[in-house]
Amino acid sequence: MSVLESVRFAVRALVTNRLRSLLTMLGIAIGIGAVILLTALGNGAQAFISNQITGLGGNSITVLPRQPPRNTGLSGRPLDAADLEALSDRQGTPDIATVSPVVTTAPTTTAGANSSSATLLGAEPAYFAATNAKIATGAPFTQQDVDQAAKVVVLGQQVVTDLYGLGADALGRQVQFDGVPFTVVGTLVSSGQGGPGGAVDSSAIAPLTTVQSSLTGYGNFSRLVVQSTSAATQTGATAEIENILDRLHGVTNPNDRDYQVSSSAQLASVISSTLSTFTLLLGAIGGISLLVGGIGITNIMLVSVTERTREIGIRKAVGAPPSAILAQFLIEAVILSLLGGIVGVLVGLSSLFIHIGGFTPIVLPVAVVAAIVISGAIGVFFGAFPARRAAHLPPIEALRRE
Repeated sequence: MSVLESVRFAVRALVTNRLRSLLTMLGIAIGIGAVILLTALGNGAQAFISNQITGLGGNSITVLPRQPPRNTGLSGRPLDAADLEALSDRQGTPDIATVSPVVTTAPTTTAGANSSSATLLGAEPAYFAATNAKIATGAPFTQQDVDQAAKVVVLGQQVVTDLYGLGADALGRQVQFDGVPFTVVGTLVSSGQGGPGGAVDSSAIAPLTTVQSSLTGYGNFSRLVVQSTSAATQTGATAEIENILDRLHGVTNPNDRDYQVSSSAQLASVISSTLSTFTLLLGAIGGISLLVGGIGITNIMLVSVTERTREIGIRKAVGAPPSAILAQFLIEAVILSLLGGIVGVLVGLSSLFIHIGGFTPIVLPVAVVAAIVISGAIGVFFGAFPARRAAHLPPIEALRRE
C-alpha cells in the first residue's frame, strides 16, 4: 500500500468519527496554544522591562553609599568631594564621560495653596544626559546656573499636576521648597521610571549649589551618577570606579565596601536572566497541557484500534502487510496532532492582540515553526504504541472479534 493510500484510509477513518477527532485535536490545540501564549507573554514582559531600564540611561552608573557589614567593625565613609575629584580625573578614568554629584531632600513643596510630596534633587547639567531625563517643555538649567547658585528648577510631571493642575503650563511660575522660592525653567517628559532617589515624575531637579546653599548645606553627596563613554564601556567604567573608591576608602575586601555600584547593564542582565527563567517556566506549564493532549491521542488511538480489530484482521487476511497497518494508524495520529497544532498556533497568534500592563506579547517566528514540528512529533510519539499494537494483531484473533 502506498503512502497516499494510507493517508486516504486515515482521513476516512477520522472523518467517520468527527466528534472524537475534534475533541482529540482540541487537546493538542490547547497545549500548543498555551505554550505559545505563555512564552509570548514572557517575551513581551522581558522586552518591556528591558526598554524601561534602557530609559533610565543606557550608559548610567550609580554609586550609592552604604554601611559595610557589621562583623567587619568598619564604620563606612560617605561619598564626598574627594571621591568626585578622583572620579572626574580623565587620566585615570578613560571609560568615564561625566560624573554628576547628587544631593537629595524631601522638602515641603508648595505653590500657593497647593502642595506636592516631591523629592528635590540637587545636581549638575550632566545629570540629565546620564539618566536620560528628557525635557518636555522649557530647558534644563545650565552650568552658569550652578556657578551662580540660581534658584531655578525642573519639575517632573506629577509635581506639575499637583501644584498647578493637569496639563498646566508651569514655565516661569514659582514653587517653594521649605519656603525658598524657585522659578520653573523646565518640565520632564513623563516616564514613571524609578531608580535611586525615586520616580522621575515625582522629582524636582535644581542646581547642586542652590540646593546645598539653601536647603541641605555643604556636605556629603547622596550619590554619584556616572556616565560611561558608551554602553560598551560600562563594565570598564565600573571597574575604574571600584578601583578608585577602594583606594580612597581603604577597602581591601570587596565584601567590605562602604559603597554600592550599580549600572543599567547590570540591572538589565539580572532582570533578563530572571525573566528568561520565568518564560521557560511558563513554557513548561504550557508543556504540561501539551503532554495531556498527547496522552489523549494515545487513548483515542487505542480505542480506535479496539473498535477496528475485525477490520484489521480482514485487511491482514487479504494480504495487507503489518507496515501498511502501522502506517495507517500512525498517519491518523500525526494528522490529528498536526491539525491540533495548527489550531493551537492560531490561538497563540491571537495573543498579539492582547495588551497587558502596557506591554504586548511577542510571538517569535521560531516558536511557530517549533510548535508545528513538535505537534507532528507528538503524533508520532504518542501514536506509535497504538499503531504498533494494531500492526501486530494476529489475523485469526482479529477475525474472531465481533
